[in-house]
Amino acid sequence: MDDEVKVVEILLVEDSPTDGELAIRALKKNNLANHLVWVKDGAEALDFLFATGNYSAREIGNGPKVILLDLRLPKVDGMEVLRRVKGDERTRHIPVVVLTSSKEDRDVVESYRLGVNSYISKPVDFNEFVKVVSELGMYWLLVNRPPLESR
Repeated sequence: MDDEVKVVEILLVEDSPTDGELAIRALKKNNLANHLVWVKDGAEALDFLFATGNYSAREIGNGPKVILLDLRLPKVDGMEVLRRVKGDERTRHIPVVVLTSSKEDRDVVESYRLGVNSYISKPVDFNEFVKVVSELGMYWLLVNRPPLESR
C-alpha cells in the first residue's frame, strides 16, 4: 500500500470538481495538502474511513486528522456519512467539518445533533472560499489539539 493512503491528514469528501480543486489549491497554498485524499461520493468516503471496498488494504486506525464533508453527495449523502462516523467508536474522535453550499437551518441543527465539529457554508466568492479553506486547514491540522488516543 502506498504511503499516501497510510498517512492521511485530510479526507476531502466533495463531488464538485470545481469545489474540490479549489479546496486542494487553497490547502496546497499553505502546504497542507501533502497527505490529502479526495473522494467524490459518500459511499467512497465510508469505504475509505472503514477500510472496505477499494480501501480494504488500509488500516482503519490510520484515519485522517480531519474530514471536510459536503452534505449533498451522490450514493450516500453527507448526513449519513456523518451519522456513521460519529456513531462508530473507531472513528468518532475524527473531527468533521461540514463544508457545504447548504445554508438551511435544519441541516445545521441536524449536523450538530449528529456530532459535527464545525459547520461552514461555502462562500460563493472565489477569494473568500480559498481563505476559508486555508484557515480550516491551518486550524484543524496545526492549531487544534486532538486527544492523545486519536493521534
